[in-house]
Amino acid sequence: MAKTPVGVQLYVLRDAVAQDLAGALKRVAEIGYQGAEPWGYGGEELAWMGHSAADVRKMYDDAGLICCGIHLQPQALQPAIIERTIEFNRILGNRFLVIAGDAGRMASRAGISELAGILNTASELLRPHGMFCGYHAHGFDFGLIDGEPAWHHLFRQCRDDVIMQMDNGNTMTGDGDPIAALKLFPGRARTVHVKDFGGPAGSTIGGGTVDWDTLWRVYDTLHRPEWYVVEEGDGSNFDIPAASFAGLQAMGRA
Repeated sequence: MAKTPVGVQLYVLRDAVAQDLAGALKRVAEIGYQGAEPWGYGGEELAWMGHSAADVRKMYDDAGLICCGIHLQPQALQPAIIERTIEFNRILGNRFLVIAGDAGRMASRAGISELAGILNTASELLRPHGMFCGYHAHGFDFGLIDGEPAWHHLFRQCRDDVIMQMDNGNTMTGDGDPIAALKLFPGRARTVHVKDFGGPAGSTIGGGTVDWDTLWRVYDTLHRPEWYVVEEGDGSNFDIPAASFAGLQAMGRA
């Protein structure tokens, strides 16, 4: 089986990115990552971090990286803004448009239904462009509503092509069970975030308590993600994402 490419969520390097985006992307590539995800895009303009979309794309190309996804604010997928969001991602060459989180809507049945509607409508609009939308896991997404995790309520209402961007570490911070969720919705995790959980302070992938053997088996057999994305870091220290990449290499996953 060919190895799934590995990217990094740039939020874990946010200070370095703000200071020197081009340099940060080159360092990410030097570590061995093949892609990177921007964060926080709200659809207001064809720019990110003070750089035009075209300039951001050139920085990616110069570093030899792929834009393997983006974390969006929820409004970026609303009908009044989505065309600009589509154009921004077309320029970046990105296919995976993922809402980073929406704690407010995920706290109630009515809010979950509203969020599912946003995602389903966006999915239809993105399809002609070969793009997909999705939602990223946080601990709060696994709070119980009528005895069942909010995450489960959401994905029961979403189209099958809406990405279930599991984040196993985040899920476990909310006492959620990432394996159970992955088994309940097979084929939905087109891109996923990987991080460890429960290890000593400062530990990275491979240094915690995650049952990686089971997690990889579930991904390999039920989902076949197109990207694994590391989200471990303190904002500026490249050593942390580098250590997590080395952890994935030790498991034969990078």
